[in-house]
Amino acid sequence: AGMPAAALTDRTNLFGALEYSVATKEAGVQPIIGVALAVYGIGEGQPERWARVPTVVLLAQNEQGYLNLSALSSSAYLDGGGEVEPSVPWDKIVAHNEGLILLSGGPDGPVDPLFAVGRKAEAVAALDRMKAVFGDRFYIELQRHGTPQEAAAEPGLVAYAYDHDVPLVATNDVYFVGRDLYSAHDALLCISDGSFVGQEERRRVTPEHGFKSVAEMRQLFADLPEACDNTIDIAKRCAFMVNKHDPILPSFPTVGGRSEPDEMAHQAREGLRARFAVHQLAAPEQDYWDRLEREIAVIIKMGFPGYFLIVSDFIKWAKAHGIPVGPGRGSGAGSLVAWALTITDLDPLRFGLLFERFLNPERVSMPDFDIDFCQERREEVISYVQTKYGVGRVAQIITFGTLQARAVLRDVGRVMQLPLGLVDRLCKMVPNHPTDPWTLDRALNGVSELAAEYKNDRQVRQLLDLAMKLEGLPRHSSTHAAGVVIGDRPLDQLVPLYRDPRS
Repeated sequence: AGMPAAALTDRTNLFGALEYSVATKEAGVQPIIGVALAVYGIGEGQPERWARVPTVVLLAQNEQGYLNLSALSSSAYLDGGGEVEPSVPWDKIVAHNEGLILLSGGPDGPVDPLFAVGRKAEAVAALDRMKAVFGDRFYIELQRHGTPQEAAAEPGLVAYAYDHDVPLVATNDVYFVGRDLYSAHDALLCISDGSFVGQEERRRVTPEHGFKSVAEMRQLFADLPEACDNTIDIAKRCAFMVNKHDPILPSFPTVGGRSEPDEMAHQAREGLRARFAVHQLAAPEQDYWDRLEREIAVIIKMGFPGYFLIVSDFIKWAKAHGIPVGPGRGSGAGSLVAWALTITDLDPLRFGLLFERFLNPERVSMPDFDIDFCQERREEVISYVQTKYGVGRVAQIITFGTLQARAVLRDVGRVMQLPLGLVDRLCKMVPNHPTDPWTLDRALNGVSELAAEYKNDRQVRQLLDLAMKLEGLPRHSSTHAAGVVIGDRPLDQLVPLYRDPRS
């Protein structure tokens, strides 16, 4: 669309910040990273009964602002927040306001609903509190999607802005690219909320909540051109993007004053001797020693001895406590050091497995062991890791469930309230091969029976058209079963992300 900058403000999270920064930079667009943060303790009008906690928009001006965004987002999830969804009290935003620009939140914010129902004094008091904290980093947000609430709130917002010398900013709440995706997004909201497309009282947006061009926004706010001008002002004030960062590996607690490289080499050599005592060799013993020393040298050169020690340590602990552990999958099974450290149980020389497929100095990347723990007892392993490295330094990672072919058909069929038998029959027409997953488009072109249903039945065509627009999108977020991050410092500790090479 020829825009020089664009902001991403997900609701109470920064899940997309890194990928968005990288993608916009590669496209020659300045990324602005922000959060639509659910907040209580300020304003708080009378939302509809299906609405969620009010939000304000916070944009990172610099690195400190981004670190404060991270702290606020984490606090929303970790400190309890509100009962409805992760949220923070206004006082916490006050304590973490440095480096941030505040927008008043628009129709979803804590102020607009107050103006809309005539509670002007409360709305003005809330805006006064925002201005007192953020000063010239505070903007009053205007949105025009054609809703009655927006129209009712706007006069009060504009009057306050002019009376108190607070800049206005025109924003567009974007949930989809073009109008042709409105119906698909509406179905997605129903999937999220467990409601139906034909239901009257439910959460919904308008067809105007799509992406608008500069010309469209200028025309929409022709009576308030400064509100559009101020979007450029905000972009000029924001000078931060999330950069890719080399992995920060925690230290392994060694004994006897050994360094990590020395400790890994010592354990690998002792471990190989232990393997010799109980395993029949598949090659001359010297071949094993030569390969072990070569692998040790590569691992040390690439800076990963601590990684091997950490993984080996919790696998040894699990085996010592009778917790079943898999023999090793993937390219990690090609490492003799891994076998010597009991990370894997496969002799790579016996099976002709190559170490270079796992670690190669010419293609520097993090080692990656695929480890299978007993499903019923893996929590014990995670607890051990937390105890060893500190609860504040260990966290389980997030995972995203996505709308795959059969699942999206069932979800869209449910929100459209189509007969269960019809949807089930269509799902069974989509081939289900875990190693070769089929998309709906591929199924339509490869399964004649499904193609015939699509051609001859209007309901089926509508279902498949909507489902194909949603296929592959994230359906929900949850905690990964056993994906764990171990930090070299407390994970909520604010640390600089970037170092100027000139400093």
